[in-house]
Amino acid sequence: MSFTNEPILELRRAPVRAALAPALGELDARLPIEVPVILGGQRQQFREPFTSIDPGLPARIVAQAAAATEAQVDQAVKAADEAGRDWARRSVEERCAALRGAAAWMRGRRLELAALILRESGKPWAEADADVCEAIDFLEYYALGAVALAQPRPLEEIPGERNELHYVARGVTAVIAPWNFPLAIACGMSAAAIVTGNPVVLKPAEQSPACALALTDALLAGGVPPGVISLLPGAGETGAALVAHPDVRTIAFTGSQAVGLEIVRSAAETREGQNHIKRVVAELGGKNCVIVAADADLDEAVPAIVGSAFAYAGQKCSAAARVLVEDAVALPLIERLRGAVSVLTVGRAEDLTTQVPALIEADAQARLRAAVEQARRDGIVAVAESTLPSEGYFVAPTVVSALPSDSDLLTHELFGPLLCVEVVASVDEACRRVDELPVALTGGLFSRNPQTVAAVRALTPVGNLYVNRMITGAIVGRHPFGGNRLSGTGAKAGGPDYLLQFVEPRAYSENTMRHGLAI
Repeated sequence: MSFTNEPILELRRAPVRAALAPALGELDARLPIEVPVILGGQRQQFREPFTSIDPGLPARIVAQAAAATEAQVDQAVKAADEAGRDWARRSVEERCAALRGAAAWMRGRRLELAALILRESGKPWAEADADVCEAIDFLEYYALGAVALAQPRPLEEIPGERNELHYVARGVTAVIAPWNFPLAIACGMSAAAIVTGNPVVLKPAEQSPACALALTDALLAGGVPPGVISLLPGAGETGAALVAHPDVRTIAFTGSQAVGLEIVRSAAETREGQNHIKRVVAELGGKNCVIVAADADLDEAVPAIVGSAFAYAGQKCSAAARVLVEDAVALPLIERLRGAVSVLTVGRAEDLTTQVPALIEADAQARLRAAVEQARRDGIVAVAESTLPSEGYFVAPTVVSALPSDSDLLTHELFGPLLCVEVVASVDEACRRVDELPVALTGGLFSRNPQTVAAVRALTPVGNLYVNRMITGAIVGRHPFGGNRLSGTGAKAGGPDYLLQFVEPRAYSENTMRHGLAI
């Protein structure tokens, strides 16, 4: 069996577009969605609810979610530990069938899931559909990978001795998921753990609990036993309690650097009753740079940079935040970027003409507005000319140039629609500036010189380098995704090594020169 990526919707086709509004209308008719605590297959009594909202229209409540208590965290981990023992003994074929069943469940509800992502995380239709496709890809890709991983790995042998390496499940996995890919990333981390025999306790971002409920429902409907997947909506305290629990063996996290480093610190502590060292798999974002060489094709570079910086309002870990352009083409590039950003359409996610949607919440909007004001004071700014909606967390996409070299706008991750452009004397200087950063997630290069491409490839420390194309839109199986330095730990998601993080190796050696038979 081979892997094939799930094809995205062709939104250019009128019949496809015509199906979107009814799907969104059906979802809106049942809002708000109630999201319970689910542990051991049981949906717990609804108490102390919190809400998720539509960032493009904050008056619309998308979900009311139960806030998990510390006691429920303990119950969920213990239930997972118990259920996980049997799950680890199941055949790999049975575990893979559950993932493929979940993928089939998602395919049958594709527009419904995209509509939910649109409402709860503010993703436009194309981005929301891609989120669903990526979730399906993770399920199918990791199912195939698990079959290969379950086969004993042969080792060097001598006559009379058999040696093999096996991989076995580690145990309870805490999955702490982000809001910006509320289905895909949560699904990828959960699916990798589950298919390798581990139970999962899923703690979604506070902004997207309904998407996490949809994932939980998909896994249960696909055949994952109750208890092997538990859902704990809640705030930071819920995640902290889960990370600290002595029976959690692996923590998979995607989110901010500050929270990720706190998880690493907490996981390093060995608590009473804990007989293992916890493993942390973390993706922590970056300050992603695109280098534009003097020989770049600007017709290719400008739309790719604009798409990388402003699609989904720059709220992607991989989004372009800085452009380092050689002096010879700096002026035309900056002018063309300003022109391109000035005509971008800012609007609500359901509008098919929207290019830049709302930010996720009010705090993000305030942070980006402050950054734009700082850019106005310190540099030269171009801002999109479209009128912003009167409601919602919107910020106009902005390009800033001529910033001081020590500006924190050049080094701090802003996670929003602000792109900084810097002029450099050479590609070597651009590579030095990239190398100065403590983060190294994605990066880009525009050049038509193979020697330049080879040099940048050798020098840049980023986990994903994209040449003459957008730096966002990693596809499972084609672009294994993950960063270096303070951008994260562990192997790349959607790649051949990712499942190894959720298992432990055991070597088996047998003397095959038998002396007689047991009677």
